[in-house]
Amino acid sequence: MFYICTKILTNRRFSILKMKKELTYSIIALFCFFSFASAQRHEIGVQMGISNLVGDIGRTNYVLQKPMGSIADYGLPFYGGIMYRMNFNPYQTVRLNLGFSNIQFDDRYAKEDYRRMRKLWGTNSIFSGDLLFEYNFLPVNDEQKSMISPYIFGGVSGLYMNASKPELTINSASDVQVNYLQKRTFTMGLPFGVGLKYKFNYNWALSGEFLFRPTFSDQVDYSSLEEGDVTVRTTALNDDQTAAVVQGFIQQRNIGNPNSKDWVNSVTLILSYSFGRPPCYCK
Repeated sequence: MFYICTKILTNRRFSILKMKKELTYSIIALFCFFSFASAQRHEIGVQMGISNLVGDIGRTNYVLQKPMGSIADYGLPFYGGIMYRMNFNPYQTVRLNLGFSNIQFDDRYAKEDYRRMRKLWGTNSIFSGDLLFEYNFLPVNDEQKSMISPYIFGGVSGLYMNASKPELTINSASDVQVNYLQKRTFTMGLPFGVGLKYKFNYNWALSGEFLFRPTFSDQVDYSSLEEGDVTVRTTALNDDQTAAVVQGFIQQRNIGNPNSKDWVNSVTLILSYSFGRPPCYCK
């Protein structure tokens, strides 16, 4: 009996020591994690420039599209946003962008004759969030007073934009009234690009970049509709006849190439300020 009690107490001491050991290791690991996190160098900044669309309406050049028409009709082809960078080392950075783009598209300014004859035009307002990985070719994120470095980047985007939602009033097969509504919709993109970063006065940096953002949507310029985008307000036909009218409307309305999605691109400047401890790395 004494042996059994002694064995139980010994096992309990061993278990307590083991738990203390595991807890100590956990605290050390947590401390190391926060030490690593606090050792990162952070940047915050503002980003401004111009955005353009490469789609099925208007121009198809990927960068530096000129503003079109009057500001009252089109607004400005503007991009504005805020930026946060976490520099893991002097070369590698993870970046978060939150931005707004106003894009223009007008067939009258296109190079293709068939587009100019259509004379379709429009604008779209897009809110975007980009998560990007940057690689600098020189250690521009180090503690030096100034340096300049080219960089490349790529990642993933979420875009919240206007979409065309037609509402049909079907009086007969040949008499269809259309009321176009604008609703917000969400799509994804795969941004990538190149830039040049100039660091000055230790903590400040000015970056210029070209961002190309192919999206998963063909509806940024409202040139493509899906069946779920069309609603029937009232109809004088039966279900089969109504479905045929809706399909015919969609086929007539779609002018886009379903195999080529829209691109939303930007040319911007970023002014940023660095703070926090420098990253730990081995040379």
